[in-house]
Amino acid sequence: MRKNKGFTLIELLVVIAIIGLLSTLAVVALNSARQKSRDAKRVADIKQIQTALELYYNDNNGYPVLAAEAAPPVMAGIMAAVPTAPTPNDGSCTAANNAYLYNSTTNTGTSCGTAPCPSYELQFCLGANTGGLVAGPACATPSGIDDNQACTLTD
Repeated sequence: MRKNKGFTLIELLVVIAIIGLLSTLAVVALNSARQKSRDAKRVADIKQIQTALELYYNDNNGYPVLAAEAAPPVMAGIMAAVPTAPTPNDGSCTAANNAYLYNSTTNTGTSCGTAPCPSYELQFCLGANTGGLVAGPACATPSGIDDNQACTLTD
């Protein structure tokens, strides 16, 4: 009698299915880690911009003036390059609000057009809950970060 050595078709299909399931789970976990990494970078970027703005304030007795809401300004000698929001946008962020927007403001929240400006608003978006901050639009000011709400600039 001859013994067949090898695997049956059923055994091979079971092993292939298990490998496929494990690789699918690995891809899902990797995508989640990438999203968390982008959100952590967004928070770190905002804190870096806030630090640069405070250094600018100390040197100039006010924050930089911008005529309209725009990307944060380059501050010579303080911040040579302004960080940009990581892509792709994810979670509650859309392509339209996946950016860092700066506006110089007065203490009452209106737009400040002449130096020195006593305050600012820095708008950004988080795709998921990150470091105690809630997902969605957020606003950084000299007093800190207000999460889950867009900046409330009034002209």
